[in-house]
Amino acid sequence: MSADNGPLYLGFDLSTQQLKGHPVKSPHHHSFSHITKAPRLTRPPSKGIVVNSDLKTIAEAKVDFDQDFGAKYGIHKGVHVKDPTGEVYAPVALWLESLDLVLERLSKAMAPVPMSRIKGVSGSGQQHGSVFWNDQAEELLRGLDPAKSLVEQLEKSLAHEFAPNWQDHSTQKELEAFDAELGDREKLAEVTGSGAHHRFTGLQIMRIKRVLPEIYANSTRISLVSSWLASVLMGAIAPLDVSDVCGMNLWDIPNQTWSERLLALSAGPEGAADLRKKLGEPRMDGGGSMGAISSYFVSKYGFCPECQIVSFTGDNPATILALPLRPLDAIVSLGTSTTFLMNTPTYKPDGSYHFFNHPTTPGNYMFMLCYKNGGLAREKVRDTLPKPEGGATGWENFNKAVLDTPPLDVRSESDRAKLGLYFYLRETVPNIRAGTWRFTCNSDGSDLKESAQGWSKETDARAIVESQALSMRLRSQKLVYSPRDGLPEQPRRIYLVGGGSLNPAITQVLGEVLGGADGVYKLDVGGNACALGGAYKALWALERKDGETFDELIGKRWTEEGSIEKVDIGYREGTYQKYGKVLGAFEEMEGRLLAEEEH
Repeated sequence: MSADNGPLYLGFDLSTQQLKGHPVKSPHHHSFSHITKAPRLTRPPSKGIVVNSDLKTIAEAKVDFDQDFGAKYGIHKGVHVKDPTGEVYAPVALWLESLDLVLERLSKAMAPVPMSRIKGVSGSGQQHGSVFWNDQAEELLRGLDPAKSLVEQLEKSLAHEFAPNWQDHSTQKELEAFDAELGDREKLAEVTGSGAHHRFTGLQIMRIKRVLPEIYANSTRISLVSSWLASVLMGAIAPLDVSDVCGMNLWDIPNQTWSERLLALSAGPEGAADLRKKLGEPRMDGGGSMGAISSYFVSKYGFCPECQIVSFTGDNPATILALPLRPLDAIVSLGTSTTFLMNTPTYKPDGSYHFFNHPTTPGNYMFMLCYKNGGLAREKVRDTLPKPEGGATGWENFNKAVLDTPPLDVRSESDRAKLGLYFYLRETVPNIRAGTWRFTCNSDGSDLKESAQGWSKETDARAIVESQALSMRLRSQKLVYSPRDGLPEQPRRIYLVGGGSLNPAITQVLGEVLGGADGVYKLDVGGNACALGGAYKALWALERKDGETFDELIGKRWTEEGSIEKVDIGYREGTYQKYGKVLGAFEEMEGRLLAEEEH
């Protein structure tokens, strides 16, 4: 079948501020900018995109919630905020109106390409958010009338008119209860892949049951944002996704089932079975079809009646599908904050980071680290250096200081290695107060001591970049293995995104500390990661052969040209080992400061 009349695949992304789908000049102009803000300080626009079987992008459309519906719903950046309680939530009706509008715009954007060529739809939704359906939902979804809008029909299907947003932090009581339920935070992470977080859905459900008991009682089903969008498109309530379900603190990852104890905590001992019924059983296959698209979208927008709905996933899992990321590949996002993502077959949970089931590959996991102190912390150190002349940004002096300083500032065998922590915000990994600390140790990592006299501002420039990279290496070291004979354990490739990826001094230090057997690469991309991951997921789900993995199918069709640029050689024999020798001292430094926190 020629590319001019072959199948197309639509990927949506429903984020906080937009619902969007759009065309780009190649299949690779997509972005990971949404993860540069982790740990979820802001949420950039969502995306949606149409691609063909060769991964070429065909069309786009978008709805900006504030611009298109801000006046009607009184939202700011897509949400309502109640500062006294910490609640952050979005009106579900807004999303319904936006879905109609984005499809109307998409149908025009695709002209003269017919919507009937779209054979599969998938996508992503902001993780952790939830939608509460009432007992009319199934009937209303089945009977959608194309002569009416979605909002005027499906508003009546909601037990709760609002959906809690990932920025919500009203669940402190629930957080403490979840962290304690199985013994402590580490035990919870062993079971669910994460310690308790305010935004996680199990905590949000527990709070709604406590403060809005009538809404909880009237809820017959509870969807995540991803499965809610799939439900509307399918005209039936869709199951939760194998990966997105891991963002709830309710799913037992080692046993791949609901945790009865955590269901009972969230809903009360007598309510565990009822909550399990409300949630339903997740779909464990990230591929295949859940069913055909609703006739509403066939009649109203010209979709083919045979167009299939593939399970939608969370925005973070969708990101790793857009590259596609192979095992031992890592993404480091160097934005305002810092995020480290890796595809790994190893499950080694910890309360300070996240594990999710991989969205398409059984037996693999998505590992995610989120740091608050990223680009802003580096800028603070930069600003302590002498100001350059001629109105330059200051990065020239920062970069010169980084590159003029040897690894760990060890210039001779007698020099002690220098290690620092630079937290201008309270950090989450590890959970340490704001502050700056400087330590030294022997080059083998022994005799760790706090540095009473400190050191130069130029040394700080190198030390902050090393510190951020050492933390990533420390926490991922159990997940990596040798990429080939004769090499120590390390990532295969490291992909850099975000503003810091443009800085040659930062990229060099990351390669020196983290390695990267095949090099360090900058991704030169646009803004479509989540939606593109969804479109690729739909394509794989419906075109895969028996036993053909996502990586195999997409990997054969995805090309790197124009998407990535090698910016550092990565692994350097000798230098990589020097950093490895001080990892224990770095961990000990954090441990001492954590002990002070407890006192």
